[in-house]
Amino acid sequence: MRIARFSVREGSPAAGSVSFGVVEGDPSQPESLVVHALAGHPIVSMQLSGESYRMEDIRLLAPILPNKIVAVGRNYAAHAAELGNEVPAVPLTFFKPSTAVIGPTESIAYPPFSSDVQPEAELAVVIGRMGREVPLERVPEIVFGYTCANDVTARDVQQREGQWARAKGFDTSCPLGPWIETELDPSDLAITCTVNGDLRQTGRTSLMVRSIAELIVHISEAMTLLPGDVILTGTPAGVGPINVGDEVAVSIEGIGTLTNKVIKRG
Repeated sequence: MRIARFSVREGSPAAGSVSFGVVEGDPSQPESLVVHALAGHPIVSMQLSGESYRMEDIRLLAPILPNKIVAVGRNYAAHAAELGNEVPAVPLTFFKPSTAVIGPTESIAYPPFSSDVQPEAELAVVIGRMGREVPLERVPEIVFGYTCANDVTARDVQQREGQWARAKGFDTSCPLGPWIETELDPSDLAITCTVNGDLRQTGRTSLMVRSIAELIVHISEAMTLLPGDVILTGTPAGVGPINVGDEVAVSIEGIGTLTNKVIKRG
């Protein structure tokens, strides 16, 4: 099931309203997509409101507004190697703030304090139930679904400052979308990133150093995961710079494509 968050465009009695909805149709044929609005939050209830919209009548938003985003670095060996790093002995985790989140078609604003911004295509896990010290066998119980993410990184700032708060936490540095897929086996999915249609990154989730379940066990040992929280699971090799005017697309098999343009921060 694909769960989207959307706003209704002008011309409808519900114009401007924001809702969650169930997306039906073939994503390869956008004109076939219909969104059936939910009465509330999908993590709480899947009750339909009775309203339905064509995709052309709505604007997709970030599919979730997380309380926290816990990201994992160097979880693909080839990506660690391309930047001259070793795979860490334990998962390398960091935070991205909620203010970094944008949705499909929203713009990545190039930060003025960097001259080397790079996209990182990642599978994102959306938490559906509160979890603390989650045992490995119970991880599936707290996962709501999966979406595409772009861990946009100011690489020069990351290298210069040593810690990653500004390099990976600036406004618009966490595009999510286009929706959450709740029925998916994440163990071996193709991940790609293109810039202006040119392939930059390609990989598969089966190449992760540590599985999603292992990551959730490790993270929940230290902190309580809340419904709606997001975990970014690392990026494959192939990272490189983007510039103002570029269009970046992250695609994940079984989910869809998240597309964002790069603009100059105003």
